[in-house]
Amino acid sequence: MANDEGSEATGYWYPDRDGASTVDVLNLLRRYRAAESRMRARTRSSMEMGETDLLALRTLLAAQRTGALVRQRDLAKVLSITSASVTVLVDRLERSGHVERRAHPTDRRSTIVVPTTATEHEVRETLGAMHRRMIEVVDDLTAAELEVVARFLSGMAAAVEEAGDLDAELRDVVRENDDRQA
Repeated sequence: MANDEGSEATGYWYPDRDGASTVDVLNLLRRYRAAESRMRARTRSSMEMGETDLLALRTLLAAQRTGALVRQRDLAKVLSITSASVTVLVDRLERSGHVERRAHPTDRRSTIVVPTTATEHEVRETLGAMHRRMIEVVDDLTAAELEVVARFLSGMAAAVEEAGDLDAELRDVVRENDDRQA
C-alpha cells in the first residue's frame, strides 16, 4: 500500500512508512465509515424509517435480549431527545407495527416500549447476512490481531471523542484573537 514510486504520499500531513501507511489505514477507515453509512441509508430506505427510528429499534432489541425494560423516558435519554420527541417517535413506531406499549410489570404508573416479533424478524432479514459477514471477518483474526484491532478502534474512538473538546478550544482561541483585533 505504500507508494512504490518513492514520491510523497497524498495523505495530508501523515508520515510515510513501509507497508500499510498511516494514510492507507485512515483511508480504509474512511472507506469503512462510508460503506457503513451507505448500508444504514439502504436499511432506512428498506424499512422506510429514519435514523432515530432505527436507533430506537436497536436499543429496544438489545434491551429485549438482556431482559431489560425500557420506558419512553429511558429511550429519550439514550437517544438524547426530548420527552415530546420520544412520544412522537414511539407513536410512529407503534402505528407502523414496530413496537408496542405495555404496562410495566411492577410499576402501575408506567408503561414500557417493546419491539414486536415482526420487527425482530424484519431486522434479522434486513441486517442478518451483513452481520454474519462481519462476524466471519472478525472470527478470521488471531487473538493477537483482535487485541491490535481493539486497541486501534478504542484509540480512534477516544481521538474522535476528544475532538469535541478541541473544537470548543479552537472556538475560544478564535474568539480571543477576534477580541484582540477589535
